[in-house]
Amino acid sequence: MLNETFTVADYLLTRLKQLNVTEVFQIPGDYVKHFTQTLEDFPGVNAIGCANELDAGYAADAYGRTRGLAAISLQYGVSTYSALNAIAGAYVERSPVVVISATPGSDARNITNMYGVLYHHSTGNFQADEEIFKHVTVGAITLSTSVGATDKIDDLIIQALTHQRPVYIACYKEVWAEPCPQPTATPLKASVIKSEPLALQNALTQAWMQITAAKKPLIFAGVEILRHGLAPLLQQIIDASGFLYTTTTLGKTVLDEGGNKFIGTYADAASIDSVVQTIAESDCFLTLGTIMTDDYLFFIENQYPNVVLANTEQVRAGYYLYEGVTMADFMEGLLQLFKTSTPSSSTPSYPLTSIAPPQPVYPEPWLSNSDKQWANQPEVITYNRFFQHTMKFLTDNKLLSEIVMTYGVSSSLYVATNAYGLKQNSFLSSAAWQCIGFETGAAMGAQLGSGKRAWTVAGDGGFMMICQSLSTLARNKLNAVIFVMSNQVYAIEQVYVDITSFEPGPQHTFDTFDILPKWDYMALAKAFNADGHRVTTIDELNNLLKTLAHTVDKPTLVEVVIPQKDLPGQMYRLGTMP
Repeated sequence: MLNETFTVADYLLTRLKQLNVTEVFQIPGDYVKHFTQTLEDFPGVNAIGCANELDAGYAADAYGRTRGLAAISLQYGVSTYSALNAIAGAYVERSPVVVISATPGSDARNITNMYGVLYHHSTGNFQADEEIFKHVTVGAITLSTSVGATDKIDDLIIQALTHQRPVYIACYKEVWAEPCPQPTATPLKASVIKSEPLALQNALTQAWMQITAAKKPLIFAGVEILRHGLAPLLQQIIDASGFLYTTTTLGKTVLDEGGNKFIGTYADAASIDSVVQTIAESDCFLTLGTIMTDDYLFFIENQYPNVVLANTEQVRAGYYLYEGVTMADFMEGLLQLFKTSTPSSSTPSYPLTSIAPPQPVYPEPWLSNSDKQWANQPEVITYNRFFQHTMKFLTDNKLLSEIVMTYGVSSSLYVATNAYGLKQNSFLSSAAWQCIGFETGAAMGAQLGSGKRAWTVAGDGGFMMICQSLSTLARNKLNAVIFVMSNQVYAIEQVYVDITSFEPGPQHTFDTFDILPKWDYMALAKAFNADGHRVTTIDELNNLLKTLAHTVDKPTLVEVVIPQKDLPGQMYRLGTMP
């Protein structure tokens, strides 16, 4: 019998709670009031009020990456459009987020039809939100009634779980409060998609020919392995094959980093020397779950025929494409081949002992001329010195298992890829969508989703875009640490505009549009009820690191003052690539 006190909003929240979504990030609004009012008092799911839509959207993205599913509640039009950038990033980088909204109701639509009234937050097209979000989700619907709503909600959530990407669900304003049946007690699961058997066999046969013919094969792992729960299978393939492996920047920490099989993260020219050398010497790349972005154009253009690729969008071996083959089935098939093959047909010819893994903390970077000019000033903080000292602190104090790092696109991201020894799923970045500011907004979702302390490194330009997230962290008593690399310039942008600007001398200047205003970060921290610190020397940085463990109920903002013309070697090499 229908329980009239149980509503469509209750149904969705129950389904989310069953999947361990215990926080929903929200921006209030009148159209979505029935959902937010239900959320406010729903047992076991906390409403996390956010400062703005990007704050909520980045947080939901990071929560989805660490928890396995996330949800965000937004007002129609003005709110959903503002969050679109964050949801697009979640779509590109494979983070399952349920976007929840509400549109003008049936009464408003009738009034519009009769009198031509333009309702607030509407473009005049009541379906515009859904139409736009179809481009950045794997499913988008608007419910006009509670009839059939439960099946449609279930289907959307299953799509999010199956594809590890966002979905969008809106209701006419009144529908969230309409009664509906309660869900079953069994949580929803991702659909299992199976391969076409003959296509799978053909793909494995061709791939195995390339793999066994190679002298120095290498596994190149990506973020989809982590998103789809295939990390244990990847580890079995590494163990059975004896192959070395690397990861993309987006896929960094797909496994715990360590041992003599992991050579370090491959970030093209930003990689450490030994990684670049190993890539150059390899003659077959078993590329699994990897999203190939333009960060890897040099690799793609030079190694395409040597790549055996399996991700959620395609499976290929060299130039041969195979439709109807799933990444999971392909990996399972490869594992069986490695297990049953004779050593001579699958074991790489290089001795593993000849490959020196990176140093366990932070390897000595390749230095640019900019790095070298600070050599006689050992107290000056540079990008590379910052990471050398913070990584040493985290390692020495056995804190790597207790933190989750977040990065937007900045010079810090490419320097941080050289870090070694991080734990699985502890490095979240906007490495494919490449959004400046993601890191600060993501800190809250990463901490709530993982249960670990967020350790965020932001550029000052990125932080300025989303600084209100610091207030949301304080509001929720989260002890995240936000390091702002303070040089008052969009350094990563300037690298690609005119890299000679970083050369010494007053004749080399930055473009006006890349110069940032000077902020009083300590006053900002106080205004947002966060702890604030400013460090200008290595000693000050090291002394501060010792005290950070004592901050338990509020975030900490650290302004890290670096020279404006500090150009790390990683960025110099990226900026001077042909």
